[in-house]
Amino acid sequence: MAQIRIRNTNERIEDQEQVKAFLDAQHVLFEHWEPAKLPVELREKFALNDEEKAQILSVYDEEIRDLAARRGYEIWDVISLSDATPNIEELLKKFEQVHTHTEDEIRAIVAGKGIFIIKGEGEVGYFDVELEAGDVISVPENTNHFFTLMDNKQIVAVRLFIEKDGWIAFNVEDPEFIKA
Repeated sequence: MAQIRIRNTNERIEDQEQVKAFLDAQHVLFEHWEPAKLPVELREKFALNDEEKAQILSVYDEEIRDLAARRGYEIWDVISLSDATPNIEELLKKFEQVHTHTEDEIRAIVAGKGIFIIKGEGEVGYFDVELEAGDVISVPENTNHFFTLMDNKQIVAVRLFIEKDGWIAFNVEDPEFIKA
């Protein structure tokens, strides 16, 4: 389950009700999908072919369509990243730049782990949301953030989009952001 680390204070929030309450206060959608729905052979597989990605979309079709109907998403896909991904280090450098989008950025983690680093409101400052299989998060539009991988560099996630071209990132130079 998701955990939060507030960077200014190094406070950790691990209780799921408190995680949800904190994210709600920051206007960040947080939900949970059942990770056990994913077939066993895909739970630890991080290099996927198109058929396997389609299978994941099929397994979570009901959840995806429900979320799309509530939030206006038009298209979705599956992203898989691992050490087997060509140019993974270059991709991570690109991901690890604070930016915003004109629509929210959503990830439904179906395998592996990842971290959203998000700029909170007021005195909160930046906080990390450590995600694992089953966690679904949506960072609001125009919110400073970025997404990266945990040390094991393995993740599979469903991404949903409003715009058919996907997210367009607008990089932000924020003097308040300090790499951890």
